[in-house]
Amino acid sequence: QVQLVESGGGLVQPGGSLRLSCAAFGFTFKSAAMSWYRQASGKERELVASITTGGGATYYVDFVKGRFTISRDNAKNTVYLQMNSLKPDDTDVYYCTVGYKTPLYDYWGQGTQVTVSS
Repeated sequence: QVQLVESGGGLVQPGGSLRLSCAAFGFTFKSAAMSWYRQASGKERELVASITTGGGATYYVDFVKGRFTISRDNAKNTVYLQMNSLKPDDTDVYYCTVGYKTPLYDYWGQGTQVTVSS
């Protein structure tokens, strides 16, 4: 059974940093490209970043380029999202899923809330 467990969210001031983690269970993690998405209440989920199976290639949407970094540790079955220079507009619930730029399956965790506010 596929399970994705996001963590690391919280309240941070503008300009601050957070590191999100997503622990994966129930599938061969090292063979799966992974992505982070975010969703605000009442809005559609949107892609933030993707990473290939070995981490050799990454993709970022324009509004996070230069601020966010996606990475993975295949030995720990975990994908990370380092978020720096956070802005109030980054306030959302963040989710990870399987796939590169496009979700491969309809598997989502519970998400982790990120709130950027002074």
